[in-house]
Amino acid sequence: MLTTYIQTAMQHARLTSLPESGLFFGEIPETPGVWATGPTEPTCLHELQEVLEDWIELTLVRGWELPVIDGVDINVRLEVVG
Repeated sequence: MLTTYIQTAMQHARLTSLPESGLFFGEIPETPGVWATGPTEPTCLHELQEVLEDWIELTLVRGWELPVIDGVDINVRLEVVG
């Protein structure tokens, strides 16, 4: 399920060429604060995925809710019994 979430989020990646620096800037709008740069599109996408993975880990460790992306929901919901 985690792999599906990462793949789905990466499908939403937006890359922009920054001609003044020769870099590419990548972001995933559904995941606030997840962005990366790189000298080529593939490098930027690779860096972006690494940042996304770290962001997911931090979000889960802190107990925050992850955005549902295209119906893919990896949030853990605990049932209170009793």
